[in-house]
Amino acid sequence: MLTQNRPLFLGIDGEGAAHYWDSYEFAVAVVVSDAQAEKVKLAETPHETLAGWCEYTQDERGWAVGPHVGGSLIGDLARGLNA
Repeated sequence: MLTQNRPLFLGIDGEGAAHYWDSYEFAVAVVVSDAQAEKVKLAETPHETLAGWCEYTQDERGWAVGPHVGGSLIGDLARGLNA
């Protein structure tokens, strides 16, 4: 579905769909099940950035897990130690 061999796992939305980021295509794959998935190119949406897509998903479905984007390595380590 995506060009990138190992797309970045973004998270799981509040409806249970997994979101993956492909930086080569500048697209998000939304995987609902083995039989149902959709590729969304950000250029074809009102969301011009990955952060915009994550905010949109938060507003529409919420995030059950993630999103795992943004921040810094230091911030990720600090959150991991505090969890």
